[in-house]
Amino acid sequence: MIQEYQLRVLPEVAVNEQRLKEFLQEEKGLNPSEINAVRILKRNIDARQRTVYMNLSVRVFINEIPHDQEFPVTDYPNVENKPQVIVVGAGPGGYFAALRLIELGLRPVVVERGKNVRDRKVDIALISREHTVNPESNYSFGEGGAGAYSDGKLFTRSKKRGNTDKIMHVFCQHGASTSILIDAHPHIGTDKLPRVIENMRETIIRCGGEVHFETRMDAIIIENSEVKGIQTDNGKTFMGPVILATGHSARDVYRWLANNDVTLEAKGIAVGVRLEHPAKLIDQIQYHTKDGRGKYLPAAEYSFVSQVEGRGVYSFCMCPGGFVVPAASGPEQVVVNGMSPSNRGSRWSNSGMVVEIQPEDLARTDLQVLGEETAEHQVLQMLNFQEALERQCWMQGGRTQVAPAQRMEDFTRRKLSVDLPESSYSPGLIASPLHFWMPEFITKRLSLGFQNFGRSRRGFLTNQATMIGIETRTSAPVRIVRDRETLQHITVSGLFPCGEGAGYAGGIVSAGVDGERCAEAVANYLNL
Repeated sequence: MIQEYQLRVLPEVAVNEQRLKEFLQEEKGLNPSEINAVRILKRNIDARQRTVYMNLSVRVFINEIPHDQEFPVTDYPNVENKPQVIVVGAGPGGYFAALRLIELGLRPVVVERGKNVRDRKVDIALISREHTVNPESNYSFGEGGAGAYSDGKLFTRSKKRGNTDKIMHVFCQHGASTSILIDAHPHIGTDKLPRVIENMRETIIRCGGEVHFETRMDAIIIENSEVKGIQTDNGKTFMGPVILATGHSARDVYRWLANNDVTLEAKGIAVGVRLEHPAKLIDQIQYHTKDGRGKYLPAAEYSFVSQVEGRGVYSFCMCPGGFVVPAASGPEQVVVNGMSPSNRGSRWSNSGMVVEIQPEDLARTDLQVLGEETAEHQVLQMLNFQEALERQCWMQGGRTQVAPAQRMEDFTRRKLSVDLPESSYSPGLIASPLHFWMPEFITKRLSLGFQNFGRSRRGFLTNQATMIGIETRTSAPVRIVRDRETLQHITVSGLFPCGEGAGYAGGIVSAGVDGERCAEAVANYLNL
């Protein structure tokens, strides 16, 4: 017999199957000797009260051996001689699109400007060690996309967009831990994700697809408002309908589209800082005890949101037990992001702390916006604003990857920090008055938001925390407009804007879901 139960247990019970069997005996009257296995289906932490509990959904096998598979496996056929579809970008949007194309009997050709996921590590290391940014291989560009080396978090609220469970199952099929099927906030980890990505590539190639690295799309071939293929920087031409999944940092793609009358629209973004606390302090605050996480709990997470003067102020991409990393994708930029290894075991916890910005807000800034095309293409104004902030940050850091920073409480008091706490940010920090040189419509709201968060979590607003500038890559600064039903561009047929860079996703899972949807739309376009 198989039974399923909803349990509320202490953390030390949740991590021990024998303790779970004893709990089931006490609470449900089951005989432990008859329980052959207890499989945890879902798990989340309830830390709202002083005593922390685990909420579990479990499947109990009573006098029965579990034979069911933990997740369904997708069959990928050989598509060697099938119609060809071009996928631009090897991030989650691109790779999930390619895998779904194979399922549907189409042959994907993936074109990626950066290097494979392993070779990227060398260029990423040089950013910290030598302050050198390779504009084609960095935290944003390369196999796996921006998520490969900046965390691998799989939590999404975009359940209505498509089958998020399918995305998790495909990750598990390619080597991810099945814990991602269980945890409320699943996370693969930057140290584990590269191998999973390699396995996905091997599936694409084994089934007859192609993956081309260090091959940048320079132009889309459009004839009579229909996409025929793409031209690349190394002289190769690839023909077929195009799934455009280039990520939110491919600014050259946005500019090419704008200059070639491919319709874009401006959209809001969020801008702010990386806020880094000692991990032990966050554990103490969130778990309501001076002992912090203890032996059985993971590094604590948090989520904050507030409305300040008509704009949202919120935490973003929270990385418990993680690191702050240099995420510039070109010269004269300082951009920061966060990541966590799978064990979330560092001495720090960080998150983006950002302010919602709409295009009309830019009229309130004195920051010199770069780019002559702003007047001609107002749709690129957010992109130019991002670039201007990143360049200003680079200048404040001494024209290197050293990042300007300020203690959190000093920022709210508009004081320069005379020194800074130890940080996980390896290129180094320099004390800087963020409250002075960042636009006031951002700093004022951030400061008031921090004060709100400090009132709701005692100890959170502290000079033990460091604000590190600047977080600008929270989402795409434009949307590549597509038809709601066909997912094709509204004026150019055969072009399928996809994922986070197109403005239709916000993270690994939602980008993967959108990639699958775009693959299905291509199959419909080809009447398959």
